[in-house]
Amino acid sequence: MSTVQILELLGLNATHNPFRWNLPVTERLCTPERFLFGGCGLSAAIAALEATTERPVVWATAQYLSYASAGSVVDLDVTVPVSGRNSTQARLVGHVHDREIFTVNAALGTRPLDLEFDYTSPIDVPDPEECPARIPPMPGIDSIMSHLDVRLASARTWDDLDGTPAPGGRSAVWVRIPSVGPMGASGLAILGDYVPFGIGQALGVPGGGNSLDNTLRVVHRKPAEWVLVDIQVEGIAHGFGHGSIRLYDQDRTLLAIASQSTIVRLWTVEKLEKRLDAIRAAEAQETPDGAT
Repeated sequence: MSTVQILELLGLNATHNPFRWNLPVTERLCTPERFLFGGCGLSAAIAALEATTERPVVWATAQYLSYASAGSVVDLDVTVPVSGRNSTQARLVGHVHDREIFTVNAALGTRPLDLEFDYTSPIDVPDPEECPARIPPMPGIDSIMSHLDVRLASARTWDDLDGTPAPGGRSAVWVRIPSVGPMGASGLAILGDYVPFGIGQALGVPGGGNSLDNTLRVVHRKPAEWVLVDIQVEGIAHGFGHGSIRLYDQDRTLLAIASQSTIVRLWTVEKLEKRLDAIRAAEAQETPDGAT
């Protein structure tokens, strides 16, 4: 597992206090709108919690309270109320000065029980090499999306979202983080923040939303480079959307389960046209001279 590489991507720093870390909010950790991507916040929290407790995460849940803009520094304070023989219960608060950005509760540890079962089946899609690449939402802008290699396994481009809902509210993408390589829980936390993407696919219209929370439950601790992000939107009502994600490796082993609630936002025509123009310009630059 590329622990060093994920820490380098995050830029997470230890301090003289073993229970405090800090996270500079660089553009590569942000949305195209230059705010900390929620999955990156949970990823950093998991990395800090695992390093502090010296135990692997079993589950972690983040509540997103405010935004951290690019250029700020988020301090991460770890508290360990209970640490037993096999498991630790811990929490972490991420804040910029006295403004709380997110809170994470988690359990960490392992137990000597030799039982392993999977009861789910992934969506039937081709392997990542056979799926078309997704152009980042705003090409030319450094964001977390610029550092992900995304393949559309069962999903549509923005041009193809014509108002037709995805069958059953389900969609899927293959994702890897080239600079990280095989990833563990911290990397999976970034990929667990794809419910907003799934909402646009489920509705069949350009849109998404802002995450209110994100939970990651780790099943198999098996480092994976390509991860199938199998998104199920369960319901949308009253301006909020709810969904879950199953994360599989290329062998279709269940790595983790994620879930989120989001504020649903539909893009304005002006915002959509700006994004589509940027995507089309990027696609034109990638087309060789004379190609059609």
